[in-house]
Amino acid sequence: MKLKFPLLYSTVLSVIPTFALSAENLEVITVTSDFRENDIQNVTASVSVISDDIIEKRNAFHLEDILGMGANINFSSGASRGRFIQIRGIGERSQYSEPNNPSVGLLVDDFDFSGFAGLGTLFDVEQVEILRGPQATEFGAAGMAGTIKIKTAEADDQQQTKFLATVAQQGTWNIGAAYGNQISDKLFYRVAINQFKSDGFIYNQFLDRDDTDNLDELTARLKLKFLATDNTTIDFNYQYFDIDNGYDAFSLDNDGVTRSDEPGVDTQETHAFGIKANIELAQTTVIGSLNHTTSDSVYGYDEDWTYVGFHPWEYSSTDYYYRERDLTSIDLRVVSNDKGLIFDDTTQWLVGFFARDIDENTRRNYTYAEQDFSSQYEPINIGIYGQTDTQINQNLSVSLGLRADRFKMDYVNNEGYVEQQTDTMLGGKVVVKYSINQASVYSSISRGYKAGGFNPDQRVTEESRLFSPEYNWNYEIGIKGQAFEDQLFVRAALFYMDREDTQVSDYDVQISEDGVPSFIDIIGNADVGTNKGLEIELDWQLSDAINLSANYGYLDAYFGGYTQADGTYIDEQWQAQAPKHSFNIAALGYLSQNISVRLEADGKDNYRFSDGHDVESPFTVLVNAQLRLDWQDWTFSLWGKNILDREHYVRGFGGFSNDPRDEYATPEPYLQLGDGRQFGLTASLRY
Repeated sequence: MKLKFPLLYSTVLSVIPTFALSAENLEVITVTSDFRENDIQNVTASVSVISDDIIEKRNAFHLEDILGMGANINFSSGASRGRFIQIRGIGERSQYSEPNNPSVGLLVDDFDFSGFAGLGTLFDVEQVEILRGPQATEFGAAGMAGTIKIKTAEADDQQQTKFLATVAQQGTWNIGAAYGNQISDKLFYRVAINQFKSDGFIYNQFLDRDDTDNLDELTARLKLKFLATDNTTIDFNYQYFDIDNGYDAFSLDNDGVTRSDEPGVDTQETHAFGIKANIELAQTTVIGSLNHTTSDSVYGYDEDWTYVGFHPWEYSSTDYYYRERDLTSIDLRVVSNDKGLIFDDTTQWLVGFFARDIDENTRRNYTYAEQDFSSQYEPINIGIYGQTDTQINQNLSVSLGLRADRFKMDYVNNEGYVEQQTDTMLGGKVVVKYSINQASVYSSISRGYKAGGFNPDQRVTEESRLFSPEYNWNYEIGIKGQAFEDQLFVRAALFYMDREDTQVSDYDVQISEDGVPSFIDIIGNADVGTNKGLEIELDWQLSDAINLSANYGYLDAYFGGYTQADGTYIDEQWQAQAPKHSFNIAALGYLSQNISVRLEADGKDNYRFSDGHDVESPFTVLVNAQLRLDWQDWTFSLWGKNILDREHYVRGFGGFSNDPRDEYATPEPYLQLGDGRQFGLTASLRY
């Protein structure tokens, strides 16, 4: 199937006059993750922005708490948090001993935490931006499916003092404070610290504990802004994360009651340092940033999910992964200003250079291994990019973006496997936008990519050892506008993705002579992959007292031409983590000037958990509510999450048995439950 762009383009243009309204009272939501900050209504991509006000109204403490608001956004846990994110059905679902090349980029300010969404805490965050579809021109391989940016509060003359305290069920509490001021007329600072703790929703029957799947997350930030000269600004950014969570999520009966005698952990300590300079010249602005992060993480679990003495057929083992990761990146770009336009003053332009170096050391400690497995992985990425934005006439504009990346990867492990790979990849975009009054329609063709790689496990066959880079062609048409005197905002996008050499995550199960199952993670390439669908966002200020919002996503995602690890040939199969329908609807009503009620629902259609087995998550709707009182600078809210207490799942496995009670004979689905019903009280102060 190919989109018929001329027909779609003319159809969308025909409805634009219905949005031709005045610009008074225009809602301004600024997207910062593009090369130039821009109003969301003018961004030529499918973008969602979740503001700090919505984060507070949703009582969201972590990124996973807000992903349900976005159309065609999903996540996978298999850990203490939803660490792995999928956009339009594309994204990783796990990481063990193998290197990881994320399909979804995750930025916290300018720090690249792709593949580490467990760090997505949300205190003192201005907004979260979700960009769907390939973002190769700016973000390279990390943006093949899309990019998420968490933008934290700045140190400037507009900053607010914040204080927040929460108590809730499951032994949950959260406390945070943020303060900033100026040291001099040219130097500003901001400090923020936040501690979140919860016992979680799991009860360990064997240990008689309700905190083996606990959350313990500390976040601290220090920002400095120095106005060095009239045209030079220097920003310093330090962030610290201390994640000390438990991991005890799976049980033989899928009931939230575990029997583990050695509960696992999911911890990470990260230091992030960044410096950014912005120099305004006569015709251009030079922007340079240097960032360094260092992370130490431990991820481990009780593999048998039971205790010694549970059953005569039992086995007992743990599996732990220790990972040390250092990342250094530099980005240097030159951006034209209004005096630096080219081609008869019709075209803005920019050029940039990017380099990133990662040093990752992994050690696996597994009960049944003769020795610890260890590896060193060193990928280096160098890229150049450029973009032009040309205003053809008052209504029509064209954007051209291009990026070239060269990847060099070195890998060695203590089992004797050594691998070196080099890939050069090219991506970019062509966007045509037509605007009339307060509405616009755009059509785009973009190409994203991610590097190839290898399966390091020595048990993998030579035929399955290497996999190729993946390319993602995205064809998209969208419309944005407002109506009813700017009380209704509409954003919609229709897309068709054509994936080449689709990277598929698979696994093989091997049974030892003692009957103990072991798992080999394998990534391979399918011949084809197709992801097509629709995203719609509506925000309607129905009256001074009532606001309605709705997000809806439709996704039809398949891959084919792939032979699984067990030899089964897949002609065509529904992609994992890709529900056909996803939605969020919310209603906010003011009972008085200071008292409001918010009710919202997140919904997902059923979807496969994995490409390698058929276990599915069922259709699920989760309902949240908040009663809020605003009094002077204080806000008090009584809130409930999943108030109907719907059982839902955030990770699933299948195709094997881990149950000694049936002698490991019958394959069963094993499911990680999402959070149940929870009520809490939050008080916050802003001034």
